[in-house]
Amino acid sequence: MTLRAGFFALTYDRQMAGTEKAGLRAFRESLLARATGHVLEIGGGTGANLPCYGPAVESLTMTEPQPPMLRRLRQRVREQVPAAKVLRAPAEDLPFDDHTFDVAVSTLVLCGVDDQPRALRELRRVLRPGGQLLFIEHVRSDDPGRARFQDRMNWLNRLVVCCDCNRPTLASIKEAGFTLTQVEHTALPKAPKFVSPTIIGSATAPAPVPSTPSPLTAQNRS
Repeated sequence: MTLRAGFFALTYDRQMAGTEKAGLRAFRESLLARATGHVLEIGGGTGANLPCYGPAVESLTMTEPQPPMLRRLRQRVREQVPAAKVLRAPAEDLPFDDHTFDVAVSTLVLCGVDDQPRALRELRRVLRPGGQLLFIEHVRSDDPGRARFQDRMNWLNRLVVCCDCNRPTLASIKEAGFTLTQVEHTALPKAPKFVSPTIIGSATAPAPVPSTPSPLTAQNRS
């Protein structure tokens, strides 16, 4: 554990308090009201989403790769949702079988994973065909001028909050094979301009492509 990771975990809730109160908590509540069945949340952090899950969630599994965050998450889970499972795992290497979950949740996580395309491929893998990815992510702006500003300020964002402010996350979701079902472009409340461009929405995991038998196989079956 680095001192930086420990300090970030210790101060994260205080850093985000104004943003949560100004609207991020409402974003979470609205999005996660749609979570049903067996749910996986990656990058659970300090457990900010825990109060937002409703009775339609049959089981909740949360992953978190950083030990300082993991300790805080486990404490919150014990206090609020003791039936939930918590595992240490990076989003790029999820320890679950294919097609395990009905819903996957990522809120302000895909900005900080080491390998975003790989993390999204893993989410697609563990979701059942037709399963839903629910997301809130701050992203690279569509405005060229603001995007260049984000590029200039990304070093500071990485230093302070350990993530990138300029990732084309929406494009990455589509490139991973998901079908977008709903996307809202908004702003992260009470956040610096280089961080504020945000997407909220859902995407559907693809159904597996049925294999076509070779002519030889078909002949052997006849």
